[in-house]
Amino acid sequence: MSALSAASQHENDVLMVRPGKWTLTVVTLLRHETLRFNEIKRVGGISQKTLTITLRELERDGFVTRTMFATIPPRVDYELTELGRELLQLADSLRLFAERNRDQVLAARERFDASGGEPAIRLVHAE
Repeated sequence: MSALSAASQHENDVLMVRPGKWTLTVVTLLRHETLRFNEIKRVGGISQKTLTITLRELERDGFVTRTMFATIPPRVDYELTELGRELLQLADSLRLFAERNRDQVLAARERFDASGGEPAIRLVHAE
């Protein structure tokens, strides 16, 4: 692999931060405070396995820090990093987009479903 293609691949890897279904929910829950695993689970209504995977991915990508305390029972706290706060801004923008465009999306879904999922046929004449 050439140095140029390796650099391109690295850029693509960075751009592959694709939030899972629960990613933005967890980031939003951590907006104001540090939370324990069970607090996130309880408030978010997320399964333990899915939450574990989501938090690991967020930690791996640098959006969340995990602090473990040597107590009985063990205590683990999660909080957003500066990068996570930037992701939170994206989550807020996505929420605002969804609120602003809700009616348009619902209408598009109705049209699609009414057509049986068949694409609209458009004839394009080549010049």
